[in-house]
Amino acid sequence: MRRLPPVLLEDGCPRELISLIRTVLAACKEISFRVGQGALSGVLGSTLDENIQGETQKKLDVLTNQLLKDILLESGYVKAIASEEEDFTVAGNPDAKYIVAFDPLDGSSNTDINSLVGTIFSIMAAPDGADPADPSIFMQPGKNQVAAGYVLYGPSTVLALTTGKGTRFFTLDKTHGTFLLTEDFAKVPEDTSEFAINASNQRHWQPAMQNYINDLIAGDTGPRGRNFNMRWIAAMVGDVHRVLCRGGIFTYPTDTKDPNKPNKLRLLYEANPMAMLIEQAGGIASTGTERIMDIQPDAIHQRVAVILGSKNEVETCLNYHK
Repeated sequence: MRRLPPVLLEDGCPRELISLIRTVLAACKEISFRVGQGALSGVLGSTLDENIQGETQKKLDVLTNQLLKDILLESGYVKAIASEEEDFTVAGNPDAKYIVAFDPLDGSSNTDINSLVGTIFSIMAAPDGADPADPSIFMQPGKNQVAAGYVLYGPSTVLALTTGKGTRFFTLDKTHGTFLLTEDFAKVPEDTSEFAINASNQRHWQPAMQNYINDLIAGDTGPRGRNFNMRWIAAMVGDVHRVLCRGGIFTYPTDTKDPNKPNKLRLLYEANPMAMLIEQAGGIASTGTERIMDIQPDAIHQRVAVILGSKNEVETCLNYHK
């Protein structure tokens, strides 16, 4: 097993980017500890506040956001940050080369039941000479990402990371406090018999997704001619990790439940980094009509539909949308 920095150096990754990634991971190690303490640390449950998304904030949402925000801004490596828990972008070092968008604790509703949660992050190069207080510096398509990853806080703390040359897994060695390489160049199997979707929204989906899921559920008695299993963790980071490990299709499609919010997942700090990880492992990530990483953002908290995972199964799903 190899430690994180040598692996990145072998890829010719810029040293400043390595330092930035290590800064993110320093915060994630602290988050891992706080999450692992559970009820012992007094941070379970909700606050009385809502974030910009209109979602009630968990105590750990606030804590993890502040940890990442403080360590990134103090590092000097970021020109600005954008977070799910911040109404607006936050300016950093005007001379820094990178900007970071993150979801500090994806699946935070799972903390009260001791289920999977994680931190998702996306790193892009900042435009030369840009004002760090100008949110438009984040209006870049996902294909501009120079690094993306997540840290999954489960029985072990696992980092999935890409700098554009494959997707790798690292596991936190808690005896030494170091992320060690445990899987080089993860590959998503092209075929799968697993799907992940929030079935409680079925009546609100568009016809294409209704028809696709109905055919999966029909199993060997339906047009697909074989059985499928459904898995749903209620944390994108957990469901995508399963897809990266053993294949599958994960989708949070457009629905009509709330006309003002037809899509659930945020482009900059959820869909884009997960799409980069999936594509770098040989999978596909789409909205149903276009490649996720080709989308030109128009807002920090913009939402998109997501269909990602095993190549052949995603393509089958997309055929229903044509």
